[in-house]
Amino acid sequence: MDQPLITLQVEDKVATITINRPEVKNALNDACHEQLYNLLSEANEREDVTVIVLTGSGDAFCSGADLKSIDLAEQEHFNYGKALRETYNRLIAFMVHIGKPLIADINGTAVGAGLSIALACDFRVARKEARFALGFLEIGLVPDAGASYFLPRLIGYPQSLELAIKGMFDADEAKAMGLIHSIGEATPYIKRCKQLPSTAYRLMKQNFRESFDHHLAELLEMEVTAQREAGASREHRLALERFLKVPANGKALNMEDSKR
Repeated sequence: MDQPLITLQVEDKVATITINRPEVKNALNDACHEQLYNLLSEANEREDVTVIVLTGSGDAFCSGADLKSIDLAEQEHFNYGKALRETYNRLIAFMVHIGKPLIADINGTAVGAGLSIALACDFRVARKEARFALGFLEIGLVPDAGASYFLPRLIGYPQSLELAIKGMFDADEAKAMGLIHSIGEATPYIKRCKQLPSTAYRLMKQNFRESFDHHLAELLEMEVTAQREAGASREHRLALERFLKVPANGKALNMEDSKR
């Protein structure tokens, strides 16, 4: 029986999604895209999942598009734009709208659109041996899968241009330029994210994302709407009870009582 191209494992409220094509450095073909999208959707909908971790098998996170899956006889007429719309664009747009914390556990090589996928995650943690590159210009293509959106926002316009013409670089360089959050194991981020209030995190992520496309006045109103929803959530009520140390009789302490 063939091994699945993408695997999903749920344990202790953490969904680990693994790209499972180590023989091609976890390059993505059309079947991979479909499975990855479906498993991300499943993890996002499952009530027993609070954190999603995306990683790769073997010594690679993801090497981007599986260009070898394109028939060379058809390459001259291959429609790259149509392929993007049907695969990466659909995937990246969905990833940024996932309300749960999404962590890229970059276990190895992340290049091309594989790096773009990592950039679409909320947090990026790379192992010391991880290696990175855009690499698009080397094959006469333009950075895609959201790289044009994420890179300037994460590391700035001048450094994005430099990265586009740069070869492979290591985790230390990625950390220094702000491309990743940390070097090492993803466990500390997973533990922290498991404790987050799900409603407030989802709304915060939405406001942060939308902030680039709205004026301050609009964002202030978005915060009003988000805070109204967060304030009505069970997570807020329980957190507020803990903060105010509500006694067993349910009577909240006032600020003067809390000082005694």
